[in-house]
Amino acid sequence: MKTDLGPTIKLDRKVALITGASSGIGAGVATAFAKEGAQVIINYPNDQEEENAENVLSAVSEYSESSMIIKTDVSSPDQVSKMIEMVEDKYKTIDILINNAGIATSAPIHEMETDMWIELLSIHLNGTFYCTRECLRIMYKNNYGRIINTASQLAYKGSAGFAHYTAAKGAIISFTRSLSLEIGKQNIRANCVAPGATMTRMLSEVPSEILDGIKASIPKGSIADIDEIIPAYLFLASSDGDHFVGQTISPNGGDHFL
Repeated sequence: MKTDLGPTIKLDRKVALITGASSGIGAGVATAFAKEGAQVIINYPNDQEEENAENVLSAVSEYSESSMIIKTDVSSPDQVSKMIEMVEDKYKTIDILINNAGIATSAPIHEMETDMWIELLSIHLNGTFYCTRECLRIMYKNNYGRIINTASQLAYKGSAGFAHYTAAKGAIISFTRSLSLEIGKQNIRANCVAPGATMTRMLSEVPSEILDGIKASIPKGSIADIDEIIPAYLFLASSDGDHFVGQTISPNGGDHFL
C-alpha cells in the first residue's frame, strides 16, 4: 500500500461561496479556503461592508487570483437568485456553500419589536434557505456539493435577550438534518458548525466585565479566536468530512456538550 505523507491541497480548484464573509468567521473561512486551493466568492450585505469585503479579497488573492466579492442581501430571494446566477455564469459550478450571513441584536421577549424578530430570522434562517435552495439546483446537476451552515451553541443553551437568535440557530440545525434526509445517497453533504463564544467584531464590543464572566463559564477558560473555529469548516468542506451527514460540530471549549 502506497502512503503519501506529503502536504495536500484539500480544496484544489473547488468553488466556494461564503455568505457574510466580509468580517469575522466568514472572512477567516474565506482566507483558509483560499490557502487550500479554493476559488472563493466573498458575499457581503451592503455598501457599509464593501471596504471590509475588499480587504478580505486582498488577503484571499494572495492564494487565489480568481476569487471575487459580491454584494447581496441574503434575506432577499430575488437578490440571492441573481447572486447564484452570476457565480454560476463565471465559475460554471458551486461546489461549497457556507451559509454564514448574520446579524446580532438583543432585547427581552416582552420588549422585542416585531421588526427586530423578523429582520434577524430573515437573514439567518431565510437566507440559509434561499441560498441552499438555489445552490442545490447546481449541486444536484453535478452530483457534488458541500453545504455548511453556521449555527451556534446557543441554539442548545438558550440565551436571555437573544430568543430570536437562538430560535433561528436552532431552526438552522433542524433544517440541515431535514436537508440531509432529502439529499439521501447523492454526493452532497450538509452539516452545521455551532461555534461557542468567539472573539469576533460583535463580541469585541462587549464590556470587559461581561467577557470575564463568559470566560469563567467556559471549562477551557478562554473565548475562542476565529482561527480555532475555522478547522471545523475546512474539515466538513474537504473529503475528510465525507462521512459526516446532517451533523453539528461545536467548537466551544467545553461550554456546552451536544
